[in-house]
Amino acid sequence: QVQLVESGGGLVQAGGSLRLSCAASGFIFKIDDMGWYHQPPGKQRELVATITRGGLTNYADSVKGRFTISRDNAKNTVYLHLQMNSLKPEDTAVYYCYASLGRYDQWGQGTQVTVSS
Repeated sequence: QVQLVESGGGLVQAGGSLRLSCAASGFIFKIDDMGWYHQPPGKQRELVATITRGGLTNYADSVKGRFTISRDNAKNTVYLHLQMNSLKPEDTAVYYCYASLGRYDQWGQGTQVTVSS
């Protein structure tokens, strides 16, 4: 079992920044890729960014140059971060972190990000 706990969401004005974090604990040796998805109001969940165990990253076109995903592998916890700069109202969504465990993906509970114009 792997548990994911997200933090860092909130309300910010357009042009501002937020940093999301996701702490993964439990059987962290099973974790391969990790990433962030978001779900804007009334829309389906969409990929934001991913990072492999080796540190290779991938971003949605809409966030390239503004968001940075990173990953810190500690002894008993893996920390996943999403630095979000130059935020836009269209970035408003619930943000979910996930961890790929091979046969299935584990998801966090989600954290709300609201960007006001």
